[in-house]
Amino acid sequence: MIGEFGMATRHNYSKDDIRKMVKDENVKFLRLMFTDLFGTIKNVEVPISQLEKLLDNKLMFDGSSIEGFVRIEESDMYLHPDLSTWMVFPWSTDRGKIARVICEVYKPDGERFDGDPRNNLIRVLGDMKKAGFTAFNIGPEPEFFLFKMDENGKPTLQLNDKGSYFDMAPMDLGENCRREIVLTLEEMGFDVEAAHHEVAPGQHEIDFKYADALAAADNIQTFKLVVKTVARKYGLYATFMPKPLSGINGSGMHMNMSLFNDSGNTFYDKDGDLELSQEAYYFLGGLLKHARAFTAVCDPIVNSYKRLVPGYEAPVYVAWSGSNRSPLIRIPNTRGNSTRLELRSVDPTANPYMAIAVMLEAGLDGLKNKIQPQKSVDRNIYRMNAQEREAAHIQNLPDTLHNALKYLAADDVVTSALGPKLFQSFTEAKTLEYDSYKAQVSQWERDQYLENY
Repeated sequence: MIGEFGMATRHNYSKDDIRKMVKDENVKFLRLMFTDLFGTIKNVEVPISQLEKLLDNKLMFDGSSIEGFVRIEESDMYLHPDLSTWMVFPWSTDRGKIARVICEVYKPDGERFDGDPRNNLIRVLGDMKKAGFTAFNIGPEPEFFLFKMDENGKPTLQLNDKGSYFDMAPMDLGENCRREIVLTLEEMGFDVEAAHHEVAPGQHEIDFKYADALAAADNIQTFKLVVKTVARKYGLYATFMPKPLSGINGSGMHMNMSLFNDSGNTFYDKDGDLELSQEAYYFLGGLLKHARAFTAVCDPIVNSYKRLVPGYEAPVYVAWSGSNRSPLIRIPNTRGNSTRLELRSVDPTANPYMAIAVMLEAGLDGLKNKIQPQKSVDRNIYRMNAQEREAAHIQNLPDTLHNALKYLAADDVVTSALGPKLFQSFTEAKTLEYDSYKAQVSQWERDQYLENY
């Protein structure tokens, strides 16, 4: 991650600004976006004639069809637009342009709906402000794979290239696609810092500038939409699945984070050990303490745990280091306002609103209870044996979704970061997902056992 890690700007659009942009840009459709429990972007598309209704918070939709939302009998929901997220898409139709605005979900009685992951993050950010902080900044590094598509427009398992880390064309056939993704993002107001080919064939990473927690989660969702849309133009399928193919590196979404108050970045102290403040160490202590519990939220699908295995640069152990890349949390070298912690376990299937909420609450618990982190591990943990790891108090991350859910259920801090509604819906849905997986017989099992037993 490159660049200064300071405060990010949000547009402060008024209703009149929105009306003017609609006119100037010939906007004919509105895409009202929100995110369900699984991190999937949902949208209600309405013609521009509904603009005034939207601006008055009177646009209604049926919440019963959305995963993790509500029962049939309480289905009417209202979408309240966050005008700071207004954005006109650079691609247009014959009939004019489409604009999107991210919305918060409200109940008919005017209360925020607590099953909306974005509302939940806003609640947790309120806890942060009560604790005396002004901003939690996030710089995400999402990775994805580009696969070729067949004649029916379905993804194949053929990667688009045989390239590797930082390769250039002609090896990297996805380069034109990646370039267009970057240009599209920039047109949409993103500050892209780096875009390159990743370690595995067909794998790419685009890093964009940090933003405050809410804007960062919004940006991740918009980013995924753009990547998938542009890839299709090139006859490629973009997937954020953590481990689509065995034997090569999986896709992560490292999260760089820093906590600000009125005086600036609270993680920096020029006189502290490694130039880190006591607050940074307590925050780090909270992250390490609750790491096994928040893994279920940060790595939320069965396939996530195929990435978290030794040998492919993904973290497997709960430890931290100032230099080494094998632990869960790394402290990048930059200091001053750019001082940050990098959590390396998160993958891009995570619902960003929920992932950021649990990370923040874990860190705040560290600050509140003055949790000191264990000593840093500055050697390659993968080369340590079990006894050495035990002596250094290094715990393993959960190795399956099932185990991760057990840790989640036992941790009051992380469950309170989700709130009762999201926690219940999430654990129910994920338990069903794991049970369904458990009942399947894989090709690996047939290859290993069919003829031997």
